[in-house]
Amino acid sequence: MAFPLFKCQKLLRTLCISLIGMFLSFILWKTGFNTQPLRDFKTPQQFSSDLPGCLAIINGDVEGKQSELEVLLASRKRRTILSEDFYLNVTKDCSAYIEMRGFITEPLSEEEKDFPIAYSMVIHEKIEMFERLLRAIYAPQNIYCVHVDQKSSQEFQKAVESIVSCFPNVFVATKLESVIYASWSRVQADLNCMKDLLNSHIQWRYLLNTCGTDFPIKTNAEMVKTLKILNGRNSMESETTNAYKKGRWQYHYNVTNTVIRTNVQKSPPPISSPMFSGNAYFVGTRAFVKYVIEDREAQKLLEWEKDTYSPDEHLWATLQRMPSVPGSMPANSKYDVPDMQAFARVVKWSYLAGDEKNGAPYSHCTGAYRRAVCVYGAGDLLWLLKQHHLLANKFDPEVDDIAIRCMEAVLHFKALGHDPLSPHEYFTTL
Repeated sequence: MAFPLFKCQKLLRTLCISLIGMFLSFILWKTGFNTQPLRDFKTPQQFSSDLPGCLAIINGDVEGKQSELEVLLASRKRRTILSEDFYLNVTKDCSAYIEMRGFITEPLSEEEKDFPIAYSMVIHEKIEMFERLLRAIYAPQNIYCVHVDQKSSQEFQKAVESIVSCFPNVFVATKLESVIYASWSRVQADLNCMKDLLNSHIQWRYLLNTCGTDFPIKTNAEMVKTLKILNGRNSMESETTNAYKKGRWQYHYNVTNTVIRTNVQKSPPPISSPMFSGNAYFVGTRAFVKYVIEDREAQKLLEWEKDTYSPDEHLWATLQRMPSVPGSMPANSKYDVPDMQAFARVVKWSYLAGDEKNGAPYSHCTGAYRRAVCVYGAGDLLWLLKQHHLLANKFDPEVDDIAIRCMEAVLHFKALGHDPLSPHEYFTTL
């Protein structure tokens, strides 16, 4: 009788998941949730069908209920992702492609229309992930520079170009780099996009830089409100440097296909203010970007940084504390900003994760760790949606596609004026 009993249990699990979906759908209907998007935008069917299950994951108590959610989570790891050929074919008809994939094609508010944002997107693989990131942050009033690693396959580069060709405000950087991990080339890729974005006719207010494993955790409207609160200031991690990290710029490093430290000490930095540590990602004003590209003092620092290790993890942080830089903060330690306080990017580090009741800054990753960084799983969604940051890193559909699908669904409906996570909006009229 073991086999029939097993089959019975599987059927009960499936029935339970179906009932959860039906119950949540009933709640949304009962409380007036309108799944027809504003301005006649076509919502991808996947977003509508994913939403009930996503709400169960985000709002439900997952502890002790793994069996009930097993069927829903069975597809969390994508075995295959959309190929370059798929995008080369579907983008032959740009209008049909944009509608089919659910891109927003009009500004959703006057406030957003009057506050364009610029993006530098440095990518090298996984064409589907790039397109989903672009769709999630896309707004027609914004502008997007895409830097494709020169080492990327020809198929990948052509697919990126085919997607980009469908949008007047998305373009491939005019100068491309062969990006080596932890080398200057990563900074140069962003600098190339910065130059192109400054030359654009769009008068964007802030620049956000991203990579292929990023994903937003805020809508464009929420980002605009956050950037307005900054009121002309930049936001990025910038902290006093420990002795270990100082070695990254105290010695010359040679670059081949990797970055190798030499025993040759470097001259002191060509600035009067101290060096600081941070990360590769920032929220910078237009004036900040213009300063970085055009100012002589900034150019001297950039030149000096070129043979250091992982310069993106101290260059931006140092610029942020120089008194002459627009939107910067004083060098005094009182103005140190850790990653959890900056707006740019939220990351879960493996060596900091643990029991929050015992003082850990956050719980363990529910996806997988890669280079000590959490690749988020569905169990991280509730925590992510509570953070004040604009984007999060890392996401990967081959680790947990449900984490991305649920974030897509929630952000899409929020952008169109519905907040499925609001108890006031959806549960008070029951």
